[in-house]
Amino acid sequence: MNIDEIMSILPHRYPFLLVDGVIEVTENTIKAYKNVSINEPFFQGHFPNYPIMPGVLIVEGMAQTAGILLLKDLKDNVIPLFTGIDKARFKKEVRPGDKIIYVLNVLQKKAGMFKLQGQALVEDKICVLAEIMVGIKKS
Repeated sequence: MNIDEIMSILPHRYPFLLVDGVIEVTENTIKAYKNVSINEPFFQGHFPNYPIMPGVLIVEGMAQTAGILLLKDLKDNVIPLFTGIDKARFKKEVRPGDKIIYVLNVLQKKAGMFKLQGQALVEDKICVLAEIMVGIKKS
């Protein structure tokens, strides 16, 4: 899935769209990526002499990836809402030039709410682990 397809599913746009492509997707799993560039606006302040991607933005990228998985087959006007996060662990920093691989698996579905296990990897090393909750809302 390329950026045009992603933008047809998600309401996010630059500078807050944090998924560049989808590698593979099934009914309950998705693998996507983000190419991290020194040109990202957050690097101006986090941190100018040693740029590190903020962990909260990595988790947001995971939530956006979950949104793609959950909305890919819906044709209604719906948006994904990030409703919760549990068990977040930040294991390794993400720096300019890295390619983040987001991997998410649905753990639970209940009344328009989804719980997913997510991980963000760089060069097959885990950078972030988290369980996230995403809801679907009609817009």
